[in-house]
Amino acid sequence: MPNNFRLSAGVLTKLLFLALACTGSFAQAADAQGKKILFLAGPRDHGFPGRHEYERDLRTLAQSFENATNLNGVATQVIVGRIPTDLEAVKDADVIVINSSSDRSEKETHPLFPPDPTTNHRGYDAETTAYLQALNDLIRQNKIGVVILHYALWAENWKARDAYLNWTGGLWVQIGSKNPQDEWQMTLQNKRHPILRGVKPWTYRDEVFCRFLLPGDSRRTDLILGTPKEDKAHVGPQIASWAYQRDDGGRGFVYGGQDFRDNLALDNYRTFLMNGIAWAAHIEIPREGIQSPTPDVSDVSPRSP
Repeated sequence: MPNNFRLSAGVLTKLLFLALACTGSFAQAADAQGKKILFLAGPRDHGFPGRHEYERDLRTLAQSFENATNLNGVATQVIVGRIPTDLEAVKDADVIVINSSSDRSEKETHPLFPPDPTTNHRGYDAETTAYLQALNDLIRQNKIGVVILHYALWAENWKARDAYLNWTGGLWVQIGSKNPQDEWQMTLQNKRHPILRGVKPWTYRDEVFCRFLLPGDSRRTDLILGTPKEDKAHVGPQIASWAYQRDDGGRGFVYGGQDFRDNLALDNYRTFLMNGIAWAAHIEIPREGIQSPTPDVSDVSPRSP
């Protein structure tokens, strides 16, 4: 009888351990040692305080990775403005994350592409062409992920558009695409995709770039369907985010929102963005999604001219 009791106790202990592990009580943080996320922020060149806060928002995301409670070892770097053409920062990156203005105006800055009005609209001068070719070669050879957020999705120069299509499989184009500000209901598509781990549908206020040029492509997985509440632009439900698996082994992640700074305090939404960035960097995403402390997003810039 005593032997049977000791055996039963041992079995019960193992069962209890497994049960606690399943609930996350003994869950270990995922290891991302050696992974680097390179954030490329355009300088803040327009908008009201708390909107288009490119640098502040990317620094908040970088800090969220550094303080993640279930992911260890991620290195981050933030560059503001045009990226140095020597590309030293890119060489050891696993993903580049771009949040900036587009290339459409000489008064605004995209981290990678010169303003389109300074070009012939179809390509670039020899120096810029060589730099962009070197960048593309690095992205392809090192399987570097590319993440593009919000207004940075707008590309005017034909070569910039080619790059976006190659890296992410989609594009925002003037006139055909839209970017309404509204109260958006975000619902999940393809729920088994790793980016959606721990993510629940959410509703929030944002300017969402949408109605993208999205060629039929089996390498693209749609992630978020956004529906504007008032819908004054009459866009209806639109794909707001997708993941893209490139043939070279690299990955792309696109999200059309990320305008209002205070949205980063929404834990579920922030988890979604971090999951997408991590997936593009080939980082294993925990089952519950990447968790991080709610950041203070009260710091905003003065109104831009």
